[in-house]
Amino acid sequence: MAQIKVVVERVVTAAPAAVLDALGDYKGVRAEAWPEMITDYEVVEGGTAAGTRIRYRLHATRRRIRNVDAIVSAPDPGRSLLEADQNSTLRTVWTVLPAAAGASQVSVETSWAGAGGVGGFFERTFAPIGIRKLWNGVLDNIQPRLG
Repeated sequence: MAQIKVVVERVVTAAPAAVLDALGDYKGVRAEAWPEMITDYEVVEGGTAAGTRIRYRLHATRRRIRNVDAIVSAPDPGRSLLEADQNSTLRTVWTVLPAAAGASQVSVETSWAGAGGVGGFFERTFAPIGIRKLWNGVLDNIQPRLG
């Protein structure tokens, strides 16, 4: 099995603390920011940043649906959030750093142990496209809520 890693980076026009607060608001901003490829989203525990547990269905394709049950931690408090799926090796790290005045550099890195063989080839080829679409959709939907 090969490790698959997908990175999305973007400058967001808001201060880092505001961006990280929005990303960590799993009951509010994040609940409203999911694109159509996420269904059955629920907050199981907590709701704000570290200590939160969320569940959802990730529709990578019409046939490939992953049930995610993630626990949120803060490996670098004030700068990052880690969403660790309890059902798989799927890990997503959101990192928010200062950029130009009044802006933030947001980096989201998702990684997992991919399948082998022919299925693994297709996963390595097509899954990153879907993951980039997912995280760009979340960032597109969060930006207006930061104003």
